Amino acid sequence: MHTKEKRYACDICQKAYFKSSHLISHLWTHSKDKPYACEICNKKFCRNAHLTRHLRTKEKPYACDICQKPYFKSSDLITHLRTHSKDKPYACEICNKKFSRSAHLTRHLRVHTKEKPFACDICQKRLSDRYNLTQHLRTHTNEKPYACDFCNKTFSRRSSLMNHLRTHTGEKPYLCDICNKRFFRHDDLTRHLRTHKKEKPYTCDLCQAAFSQRFHLNRHLGTHTNEKPYACDICQKAFSERSNLTQHLRTHKKEKPYACDICPSAFSARFNLNRHLMTHTNEKPYACDICQRPFSEQSNLTQHLRTHTKEKPFACDFCNKTFSRRSSLTKHLQTHTEEKPYTCDICQKAYSQSSTLNRHLRTHTKYKPYACEICNKSFSRYPILKRHLLIHTKETPYACDICQRPFSERSRLFEHLRSHTKEKEYACDICNKGFSKHCDLRRHLRTHTKERPYACDICQAAFSERSHLTQHLRTHTNEKPYACDFCNKTFTQLSSLLSHLRIYTGEKPYLCDICNKRFPRRSELTRHLRTHTKEKP
Repeated sequence: MHTKEKRYACDICQKAYFKSSHLISHLWTHSKDKPYACEICNKKFCRNAHLTRHLRTKEKPYACDICQKPYFKSSDLITHLRTHSKDKPYACEICNKKFSRSAHLTRHLRVHTKEKPFACDICQKRLSDRYNLTQHLRTHTNEKPYACDFCNKTFSRRSSLMNHLRTHTGEKPYLCDICNKRFFRHDDLTRHLRTHKKEKPYTCDLCQAAFSQRFHLNRHLGTHTNEKPYACDICQKAFSERSNLTQHLRTHKKEKPYACDICPSAFSARFNLNRHLMTHTNEKPYACDICQRPFSEQSNLTQHLRTHTKEKPFACDFCNKTFSRRSSLTKHLQTHTEEKPYTCDICQKAYSQSSTLNRHLRTHTKYKPYACEICNKSFSRYPILKRHLLIHTKETPYACDICQRPFSERSRLFEHLRSHTKEKEYACDICNKGFSKHCDLRRHLRTHTKERPYACDICQAAFSERSHLTQHLRTHTNEKPYACDFCNKTFTQLSSLLSHLRIYTGEKPYLCDICNKRFPRRSELTRHLRTHTKEKP
């Protein structure tokens, strides 16, 4: 696993260790020195872990009157009773946060002092407590000792298993006292409570800006300095912090140590996992004051507000074009550099964005880990499964205030509202065409990039949209699922059926703006317009 030298060797038997503490523990096996004594029977042990194991065999005479949990020592029972009484006698002198145990206060103080006394022997990462070090070491060994009895999924932490089990049982034990919303995980409740308290415990030492989440602070710190001393040996990308470089290297190694307890998704960085977890809780604590649209992150709200203010703070150094989002500027810059850093390992096709590569990879793997328990249909992404489930429940809780049209998802309602306001939030960086839906912009971009990620398994014809591939496959199967109710003629495409039906209904939806003449098909209108423009096809 690693080549780090075992520098600490035993003089008696020559056994070597990475750490001096491990050597000291080993030496007790030779010296017969046993400093750890059992208070009940006086038996002695050379290691504290051996004493702990021994104590489990003993009677636990001190029982809690409330929950009957037994303890060896009266002091342990007293500590436990504080979980019922909410008594927290240990207070932090810096921020006044209180704790029921002295050990918890000691651990908390390291948040202020930045002290990380426990180091990993393999990668030298430092951690604030021994428990976190033990968990971290499993990212190197891939040890996952905790298994789910329902689905056999394994976990490196017991707490992760407990969180995962709730996806089977549906239990949400963490209750918000203010709004009664329930959560699977304590971390989710803690984050949610900050939306009520407006609490921002993470403060920037340079400008005193405060944040509700640590990863927001880490992102902010990069705005103070342009210094990037940590460079990637593979692609030369530079970073301001070593931790950011470590996260980046995982994109090359395909390492994803942060796994979701609820679904099979895994991530290379913890803040990406935290962001993903909000897709399970549906928590969107940040609301727009102008249109009331909610967001799961403050940064997304900030970007959205620019659609109202028309602010575009990010400018291109090549052509001076401005953008409301940094990510849009980054994508635009690739039109100047023609840089495509993300390459498919299977077919060597290159892409300018990692998200586009990820979508493309699914055309090779056909990996669809998210299955519907009702009809067994599988999906490549969890949000698509969630949308699909609404087909079975028929639930449409979101209604448009203007036309009363119902929707199964809040996001679909907001997309629909743009049809009333004519708001087009998503703009093409290449030709400035605006779209009300992000998926429409994504489809449009393929007209510029000529990307065709959907390939036919039979003849290898490629298409820019999945629906076009579906239609094409019917040319091989001769399937014609759309039938005319008037004459029973069948069609491979719904659009062809709708066009055909106009023969019977007389509907002519395509209007010439010049002479007001109407046509049943768009192609006929296009041909007619040439009589005005004198254009020759």
